[in-house]
This record gives sequence, structure tokens and C-alpha cells, in this order.
Amino acid sequence: MTVNADRSASRRDQQIAALAAIAIGIQILEAAIPGPIPGVKPGLANIVTLVTLLTLGWRAAVAVTLLRVVGSSLLLGTLLSPAFWLSLTGALAALAALALLAPFAPRHVGATGLAIAAAMAHVTGQFLLAWLVIIPHPGLPLLLPPLWLTALIAGATTGILTAHVLSDPRIQRHIRHARPPGPA
Repeated sequence: MTVNADRSASRRDQQIAALAAIAIGIQILEAAIPGPIPGVKPGLANIVTLVTLLTLGWRAAVAVTLLRVVGSSLLLGTLLSPAFWLSLTGALAALAALALLAPFAPRHVGATGLAIAAAMAHVTGQFLLAWLVIIPHPGLPLLLPPLWLTALIAGATTGILTAHVLSDPRIQRHIRHARPPGPA
């Protein structure tokens, strides 16, 4: 590696670390706020994942997401608990949905479409883990429609907020400097 490549990789690592720290902070704040439905949160930390995906690429979004899941679980004391596995499963399902749709963004699928797909995949992944491993109760599938509705609302909200963040001129200046020189 050349000196410039080392600097570029180091700068990219710093960007990913900063974005992961922001996402961890948001997730911890969100965990402290009681919701109307136990276990259902709006997923505002996913705004950071979407901004990362749309500015630095899919690999960076994966790094930010995994750092967020592990980092926040360490700080919240839930590492390797059922809450951790549910969070990780949801995050991996959301990343899979983003991997499928990212090639179509931003031309055909905007931030809101990506966020809704990721939220729906997140809830579905968590549900499958809960149903198949944690609580294999035959009545659990009755929860899917309301869970999908909350995912739709949360995904639309995070998508709209992501689009707003990306359209902010101050953010645009940072994005121009953050973009990697080649394919992500």
C-alpha cells in the first residue's frame, strides 16, 4: 500500500468509526425512551446506516451497522442476550434487503423505499428468530400484521428523515469530501 492509500483507508476507517459512534449514541438514547409497544422502537439509528450506504457504500454501511449492534449491546449490557440476537438478526435481514435494493438507489429506489424495505426485513428477521427459536408459540404469527404496520411507519419516517439529512447543504459538503475515489 502506498502512503496515499494508507491515508485514504485510515480516513475511511475514521469516517466509519464516527458514523458508528453516532449510531450507537442514537440507539442508546432510543433504548432509554419507553415506547407505546414493548420492544418496538422507531429505529432512528438506521438513518446513519442509510446515510452511510448512500454516501460511502454498502461495505461501509455493513461495518457501521455491525459496530452499532455490538457497541450498543456492550454499553446496554445485552451482549449475547436474546435482545442482542434479535438486534443482530434484524440488522442482518435489513442489510440483506439493502444489498438487494442498493444497486437501484437512488435512481429507482429512494431513501424512503430503502428504509421501508430494511424495516420490513428487520421485523421479519426478528420475528422468525423469535418464533422459531425463542418463543415457538402457534399464536405468534398473529403479531406479524401489526409489526409490519409499525415497520412501515418507522421505515417511512427514517427514510424521510434520511432524505432530509442528505439534502442539507452542510451535510452535502461533508459528503463530497467523504466519498471514496472508486467503487464502494
